[in-house]
Amino acid sequence: MRQITATGQTVEDAVQSALQQLNTTRDQANIEIIDEGKKGILGLFGSKRAIVKVTLAPSHLKISETYLEEIAQHMGVEVEIKTTTEQNTITFDLSGEKIALLIGKRGQTLNGIQYLLQLIVNRNAKDYYTVVVDAEGYRDRRKQTLETLANRMAEKAISTRRPVALEPMPSFERKVIHTALQDRTDISTSSEGKEPNRHVVIHS
Repeated sequence: MRQITATGQTVEDAVQSALQQLNTTRDQANIEIIDEGKKGILGLFGSKRAIVKVTLAPSHLKISETYLEEIAQHMGVEVEIKTTTEQNTITFDLSGEKIALLIGKRGQTLNGIQYLLQLIVNRNAKDYYTVVVDAEGYRDRRKQTLETLANRMAEKAISTRRPVALEPMPSFERKVIHTALQDRTDISTSSEGKEPNRHVVIHS
């Protein structure tokens, strides 16, 4: 953990000097004021420089990666993590043996981990980031499964002329269903219920 003690004519000057040396921003650092300094007479005589100690805070990405490693370790899974950032989306791609344990039934474990990392990454963050936790291409496979399910249930709604309610899903999976059917004019979709039981209903 990098730490800089800096001085300046004012506290703000000292802080800016430390941030520049650490090549970071205020929201990514912990600032401790050691001495507020003293202006002195006419700004010259008896003046005392301000002193601050600035510590580079661990990045949210590093904290998230460490958290993932600890979860995997507790579950007895050796995991490799590849982290990529594209605009405001951060993807943690997991690989390794026994990866199915981290995915869980219908991705429930993976979704839970993703939700927690979303909180960690965006805690006190200046900008909001969308977090995706994937495991050896599971998200793409799940997306294809949901799209197939959406069209099959749409046909059921049409044939029975009754609304068809799907199982509860997290918001990003419900979005896949809505998107898969949005261009169809013979049915409509809506999300109903309250979390964690909110689900998609297909209407003919």
